[in-house]
Amino acid sequence: MNISHVFKVLIPIDLRNVRRDNGISWMIFLPIFSAFFIRWGVPALTESLAASNGFDLVPYYPAILAYFFVIMAPITFSVMIGFVLLDEKDDNTLTALQVTPLSLNAYIAYRVAVPIVLTLLLVPVLFPLSNISSLEWGGILITAIASAPMSPMFALYLASIAQNKVQGFALMKLSGFILFIPIFAYFVESNWQLLFGIIPTYWPMKVYWLLENGQSPVWPYLLMAILYQSFVAWIFIKRFNRILHQ
Repeated sequence: MNISHVFKVLIPIDLRNVRRDNGISWMIFLPIFSAFFIRWGVPALTESLAASNGFDLVPYYPAILAYFFVIMAPITFSVMIGFVLLDEKDDNTLTALQVTPLSLNAYIAYRVAVPIVLTLLLVPVLFPLSNISSLEWGGILITAIASAPMSPMFALYLASIAQNKVQGFALMKLSGFILFIPIFAYFVESNWQLLFGIIPTYWPMKVYWLLENGQSPVWPYLLMAILYQSFVAWIFIKRFNRILHQ
């Protein structure tokens, strides 16, 4: 079964499952709502802080955008796909797949590809929609590429570690906090900043910050972002694959 047929078969099923689950169906709109909130809320907050305290929020815009767009947007898709996978585990759908023409490798490839595609499509929309970033289209696309592997990485983490959606929610809260820790690297100017690189989400944020500030070279960080997140995703793919064959 070729990949195009896999998409044709599974996408309608996923859309139906997402619409049916009120716990995750609203998540698809969260990044867009965030972009509009930033577009209207952050400039107003900037003016208020400047008038009341003389505090300039503008230098911290890259930290805000990294939080909402570089990290939160891909993780939103991760959670959606991860919970779909947990539902399919609970319903024994994954076991049933093993007696269909759809191979497990094709199924996993689909599950990896979908959140990557969604991230690559959405992130380039969010930055101009927020209207507070000076990043041009080339830089936005590079940022999207750097953050795209995060989606399957976190989705497969949830699906391969959690036994059910209750555990999935607990893991999401705990791990989500850890994945957002590298945002504090923005406030560290020395080489000690690289210590945050232990957490995979540091690297796409670093790519974005370099691009936003017009610094170079960017490509070593882009390469590290892709390779490190892909490696972690591969670890969880192997684990998930073992679970499917148990």
